[in-house]
Amino acid sequence: MKVKQIIFPAFILMVLVQLFVPASMIFKQENILKTGSAFKFKTAPVDPYDPFRGKYIWLNFEANQIGVADKEDWEYNEPIYVKFKTDENGFAAIKEVSKKRPEQSEDFVEAKVSHLFKDSLGDQLVVEYPFNRFYMKETKAYEAEVKYREASRDENIIAYALVKIKNGKAVIENVFLDEIPIGEIVE
Repeated sequence: MKVKQIIFPAFILMVLVQLFVPASMIFKQENILKTGSAFKFKTAPVDPYDPFRGKYIWLNFEANQIGVADKEDWEYNEPIYVKFKTDENGFAAIKEVSKKRPEQSEDFVEAKVSHLFKDSLGDQLVVEYPFNRFYMKETKAYEAEVKYREASRDENIIAYALVKIKNGKAVIENVFLDEIPIGEIVE
């Protein structure tokens, strides 16, 4: 009798936890989309073929590197915080990178150091953003990927992702080709 009194409440608790975890994840993403700051990240061309990608568009961003005083102060894959500003064309640009979490009032995202190099401008840090995939309906993803690749190689077409940022987290709202949502282009 006591075993049944323990098993049933434990079962109910397990079911509630299984419902709470995905609901919480969905709520957080939706909250960022509704209340986060919007930034337009201009995209750059990507490798045209990867058989393991799945049903999404792989995105690469132009605003992904910044000059640093000394590349030796940074490590590959190190967690960093990237603050953003909007450039003169209305696109996101890196304002600053830091190892310390900025104040909540600033627009920033948690990211990682992708790699470091030295060029004619000095030491450069390349950022790996946590948002580089835009998921779509399975039936439209391949065609959207093809259209996106074509557009990102054409200098006359402006391709960008509208990303919402809040408290260090980011969610891609949509991908646009010349101000038209990619979903509408592949309809």
